[in-house]
Amino acid sequence: MSDKAQKISRREQILQALAHMLESNPGQRITTAALAREVGVSEAALYRHFPSKARMFEGLIGFIEETLFSRITLITGSDVPAARQCEQILTLLLAFVDKNPGMARILTGDALSGETERLRVRVNQLFERLETQLKQVMREAEVREGLRTEMPAGPTANLMLAAAEGRIRQFVRSEFKRRPVTHWPEQWARLSSGLFRPA
Repeated sequence: MSDKAQKISRREQILQALAHMLESNPGQRITTAALAREVGVSEAALYRHFPSKARMFEGLIGFIEETLFSRITLITGSDVPAARQCEQILTLLLAFVDKNPGMARILTGDALSGETERLRVRVNQLFERLETQLKQVMREAEVREGLRTEMPAGPTANLMLAAAEGRIRQFVRSEFKRRPVTHWPEQWARLSSGLFRPA
C-alpha cells in the first residue's frame, strides 16, 4: 500500500472512530486522548492526520454534506412531482441520521458544545442550504406544475425543515431510542396536506 493510500485510510479510520464514539457515548464530550485510545494510536499520531479536533469534526461535517447533497441532486434532477421531492429530501435527512446516530449529535450541535464557533456556523449553513433547496423545489414547481402552497415558499420550507429538525432533536435527547423515521410517513402526509393546495 502506498504512503498516500495508508494516510487516507488512517484518516478515515479516525473519522469512523469519532463517529462511533459520538454514537456510543451520548451526551459526553470526546477528548483526543479517548479518541486516540479508540483508534489505537498516540495523540501525536492523531495530530499528524488532523491538525486539530475541530478539523476532525469538519471532516465529519464534510461527509454529511457530501452524502446528503449528492443524493439531493439526484432527487431534484428527477421528474418526480415537487411535493414528493420535498418528502424525499426530508426523508433522506431523517434516514441518514437514523443510520448514523453520531452524526445526529453533530447536526443538533450537541457534540459541538465547547468546540470552535466555526463548526456551529458550518452546521447552520448546511441547514440553510437544505432550506434553500426545499424553497427552490417549490418555486420551480409553481412554474412547472402550477403547484401552490398555503404560505409563500420561504415559510413553507422553514416549517418542513423545522419538523425534520425536531425529530432529529428528539432522537438525540432520547439517547437514540426515539427513531426519527418512526411515524414520519403518516406525519408527512398530515403536514403536506396543510401545506400544499390541491391542484
